Amino acid sequence: MRPLHLMNGPRAAWVAERIARRFPAGTRVLDVGCGAGLLAEALAKTGYSVLGLDAGAAVIEAATAHAAGQGLDLAYRCGTAEALLEEGMKFPVVTALEVIEHVAEPEAFLRSLAGLLAPGGLLFLSTLNRTAASYVVAKLGAEYVLRLLPVGTHDWRKFITPAELARHCRAVGLCLKDTAGLSFSPAARGFHVSRDLPVNYLAMASIM
Repeated sequence: MRPLHLMNGPRAAWVAERIARRFPAGTRVLDVGCGAGLLAEALAKTGYSVLGLDAGAAVIEAATAHAAGQGLDLAYRCGTAEALLEEGMKFPVVTALEVIEHVAEPEAFLRSLAGLLAPGGLLFLSTLNRTAASYVVAKLGAEYVLRLLPVGTHDWRKFITPAELARHCRAVGLCLKDTAGLSFSPAARGFHVSRDLPVNYLAMASIM
């Protein structure tokens, strides 16, 4: 969780700023793969109505316990995007940060996310670029040198380039609208939003 805590502030601000350009406060947001609720809670504190979704019961329990008593418009549910699709649910905003590089079929996953978007909605993603730099920084550096992640957390072969992400988006009726890098500063031991995409990056897409 340590790297996610470090990057959560910058990525949440980037997402919230772009939501605010299109939608008013109180807009419903679905956070897919919410884990322990870092992004979901941050967006709820910004004024959005957030549903955090994750297949892991333990992390949903942790997220629910952490949010208790804060008075946020925030709820959590243990389940999958496919289950919400079957219920016919739609959201103006869907987020899925640090998830797509772990799924077996990225395009199928994006199709599910696209199906959950209401007309005119926005989809936000973050993932890892498949480059030599990401292998050195996110795989060797984070897992073996700095020990920020357990060894084996990531499979570099499953990292997705921005061009591949754009192609997957087009295949499911989405258009990639914006990207930004999430760059790590060893000196500050923190992340900041940048225009450098070789390692971590954020993306925003909408229905074509």
